[in-house]
Amino acid sequence: MTHLSLEDFEREALATLMDFARIPSLSPLFEEKWADTGHIEAAVDLITAWAATRELADVTIEVHRLEGRTPVVLITVPSTAPADVTGTVILYGHLDKQPPLGEWSEGLDPFEPVRRGDQIFARGIADDGYSAFSALLALEALEANHIAHGRCVVLIEASEESGSTDLEAHLAALSDHLGDVELLICLDSGAITYDRLWVTTSLRGVLNAEITVSVLTQAQHSGSASGVAPSSFRILRQLLDRIEDPVTGEILLPEFHAPIPSSAVAAAESVAAEFGDVAASGLPTVEGLNLMGISAADRILGRTWRPTLSVIGMGGIPQPEIAGNVLRPSTTCVISCRLPPTLNYELALSALVTALTSNIPHNAHVTVSAHGANGWAAPETAPWLSAALEEASLDAFGNRVGFTGEGGSIPFLGSLAVQYPKVQFVATGVLGPHSNAHGIDEMLDLPTVVSITNAVATILQAHANHQERS
Repeated sequence: MTHLSLEDFEREALATLMDFARIPSLSPLFEEKWADTGHIEAAVDLITAWAATRELADVTIEVHRLEGRTPVVLITVPSTAPADVTGTVILYGHLDKQPPLGEWSEGLDPFEPVRRGDQIFARGIADDGYSAFSALLALEALEANHIAHGRCVVLIEASEESGSTDLEAHLAALSDHLGDVELLICLDSGAITYDRLWVTTSLRGVLNAEITVSVLTQAQHSGSASGVAPSSFRILRQLLDRIEDPVTGEILLPEFHAPIPSSAVAAAESVAAEFGDVAASGLPTVEGLNLMGISAADRILGRTWRPTLSVIGMGGIPQPEIAGNVLRPSTTCVISCRLPPTLNYELALSALVTALTSNIPHNAHVTVSAHGANGWAAPETAPWLSAALEEASLDAFGNRVGFTGEGGSIPFLGSLAVQYPKVQFVATGVLGPHSNAHGIDEMLDLPTVVSITNAVATILQAHANHQERS
């Protein structure tokens, strides 16, 4: 098969991908009035218009809508294989984006893409705007070379960065259209290096909570109120210390923990032995920082299997330049907890709410609003797919395939695993070193996109061949 080249990608997709980068299609969690801004609709229109230009023998492009929910782009490409090749392959991505987070580096802007060599900097192109382009170009390459593929549905959702809150409703409504799903290729995951195809074996769950501690109905001069009314911040600290050891960072609630499989331990040790301290290598740490974990393998497990708590937002606290001598009436904290892949997040949610709302110090008022999603652990890979992954990595990257767990969450995988328990999964992506997903200066490595696209084409070809032999 003739491989897609970087020049091919630049000619066929890059300009449209750059236009996508300019659309601030923030996920509903970060843009409550997403339906009014029109940004998500603009991203939908751009992707569907580009899809209509692809040279495919047959394709159906539609936008699936449900009242009050973000839309889903569905691009259905019928099978070109013999009639006995049945079932559906879903190729998944999303078009919603995280917010900028903060000030980007000089010369960079979250919604004005900048190319430097073979890297592009902009919000949402690596996570995960490239996915629709990669999926369709892989199918187009197969058909251009008269190589058969099975029935494929490219599914691009718009609520992934909000925990895929709208997706399960869409999946239920689309059950008949999706049919017998045999293979799911998710293009929203990560890579330890850019020199091979990395396949994700597990993803952590997520539990986010907004906690508000109130002690006064109105701010008071600290000279009058301190020493009488308790500090809302001090009470918040005590509550958080029920969840996390403030010295070690260990999560104290047993409901947040799950056994780490021996296979995951062995895989972490193997990756650390071959690639070094990959969990720490890309972090922009301050000089002399002592990292968590006792070894490189231990840090991999810390990132992929152990529960964690991160404070990701604070409210009710003035900026330093306007801070006054007052006892504030309340403090709000937003936390993000990562959970083991096999843990039911509802157990953790119940334990979290109980810990934060029982026996509150000073009888302060506490409110908790929380939501989450389960993690995911890959089922056993079928022999045909194992062989296809190895071939795809060698052919597209020149190196053997790699397997690793990831610390983030892709709720879609857990949802689909429940709905289709026999499905085979390939979770991969371009989020490698310095890609900075969710952070400032998000980066897409163009050669990696091209290699991923070629790898996807090989996997789709193998699926059709396996089905035909079966």
